[in-house]
Amino acid sequence: MKITVLGYYGGYPSENVGTTGYLVQSGNYNLLLDAGSGTLLELQRHLNPLDLDAVLLTHYHHDHTADLGVLQYQWQLNSKNKVEILPIYGHTEDPLNFGALTWPNASQGVGYNENEEIDLGPFTVSFKKTIHPVPAFATRIVERETGKIFTFTSDTRYFDELVKFATNSDLLVTDTNFLSNHTGIKWHLSTKETAELFNKSNAKQLMISHLSPQIDIDEMLKETKQFSKNKNNIFAPKVGLTIEI
Repeated sequence: MKITVLGYYGGYPSENVGTTGYLVQSGNYNLLLDAGSGTLLELQRHLNPLDLDAVLLTHYHHDHTADLGVLQYQWQLNSKNKVEILPIYGHTEDPLNFGALTWPNASQGVGYNENEEIDLGPFTVSFKKTIHPVPAFATRIVERETGKIFTFTSDTRYFDELVKFATNSDLLVTDTNFLSNHTGIKWHLSTKETAELFNKSNAKQLMISHLSPQIDIDEMLKETKQFSKNKNNIFAPKVGLTIEI
């Protein structure tokens, strides 16, 4: 399994870096996981978007979906697509946004929920509803042939069930939006909470993501490592970075 970072900021793009999006590949199967602002341009540097097999959205906040509409336009305006109608997987707890996943002659919305696994090409995907102001779902993507596991927390505050969901992941990508001294209501993980999740889940590698454009990335990484038992396998994202597991 190969995961390529297309964007990693939370909220809004900054300094030519987009918001959340990952290209997940195995063999000739290409999955776009979230489609934040700026991710379509970065995707074009690695793959013709018309060669996507599917899109999977963790929730409908704009920093995870901003480029979806123009991707649908690209599908509609071209005829040499890998699949005739692009399947876009999203939860059904927001009927308005779920309905927008279907676009005439371009895409078809496909619902998921946390009670069922879905098979996407070589992957089996399971879901865990997170704690966020809108319905959002962490994803656990297993490559069936190798058993390799990529877990993405989506947007969430810390809760204990995340540990079991992320257990034994080969790559864990976390919504790490705050430093450890943040006070008040948190709808995202802090560096300390991310480290706690990494420590308890026995994941092999950790990449912090959904970072704040207002906080220095090196400081976020340093703090996360400070609270972790496995400092050597923690890293920050870079646009275009590819991780093979």
